[in-house]
Amino acid sequence: MGNIELQITRYDWLSVLLIGVTFSTLLSLFGYYLLNMSPFDGAIFGLALGVFITTFSLAFITYMNRYLLPNIDKKWWNTIAAIFSFFSGFLGTLCTYYTLQYSQVPIINLFATHPFQSASIIGLLTYLMGALIYRFVKTRNEKEHVDTLFVQSRVNSLETQLNPHFLYNALNSLAELIHQDPLRAEEAVIKISTFLRNTMTETPLITLAQEIQNASDYIELENIRFNGNIHLSTHLEQDLNAILVPKFSIQLLCENAIKHGMTNSATPFEITVHAFKNSIIHIEVGNNGKEITSTEFGIGLRNLQERLAYLCEGNITIKHICPPTYTITLKELL
Repeated sequence: MGNIELQITRYDWLSVLLIGVTFSTLLSLFGYYLLNMSPFDGAIFGLALGVFITTFSLAFITYMNRYLLPNIDKKWWNTIAAIFSFFSGFLGTLCTYYTLQYSQVPIINLFATHPFQSASIIGLLTYLMGALIYRFVKTRNEKEHVDTLFVQSRVNSLETQLNPHFLYNALNSLAELIHQDPLRAEEAVIKISTFLRNTMTETPLITLAQEIQNASDYIELENIRFNGNIHLSTHLEQDLNAILVPKFSIQLLCENAIKHGMTNSATPFEITVHAFKNSIIHIEVGNNGKEITSTEFGIGLRNLQERLAYLCEGNITIKHICPPTYTITLKELL
């Protein structure tokens, strides 16, 4: 139980309701059949029994998880859960009996003559069923928690690969400027500092507008050593500015284009970003440089591929070899 061991979603409660109603209805039908009573009456009794027991279970478990269990020693959790599970069945059975005894639905004599003993037996069955459901929910939640931790750890690991990679290129540019133009070198240091501060956010996902700004800042840094010959143009559908994309995704493709696509530092190098949406979101990043010579992804693109898959069920593919164009596809995450 607690935050991980028993977090019951509304879908879990729907499953509990369906299982409880089905089990109680079948059990009631069988009992009524053995006693030569109307199966239809048995179905009504079982349906009411399942609804009442589930209602008490919902109330008790909500109370336990929110107010009771967080304030007591964990060693008592199973005992308290057993007690509340028993009383869910016990009180649910009594409510069913006292509700239907004033209706036209005939009730089995055992319930009529020994309501508390019958309710106790149903309470024990409810406890056993609750224990099975608890084990299932606990195992599922623990698995989901471990999967989440793995994804977070993997994404953090991938991002730590990117920062040194960027710093390596930026410092190389800075080294060229130190002796050639000290004033521009000082300007570059400030730009690098500003860029890193803006991108070192804890969240792995940022808006498309923020990522476009990251790419623009990166190209501005690169233009220090390429004399302003790199141009970035963007064409985004207006409603896509707020979609979430992995941090450094477009910036990495711009970096990849400059590294592998530029023919020389004198010819204007155009990088274009086009984002649009049909059934899914497409972000195309192309350039007017050299054609792609290998369709095998290097470290940087494999890194991006993994982060897209982990964070937004996305993918990256090569759309055109010439002109070089990569396409990111991803689900919309708002």
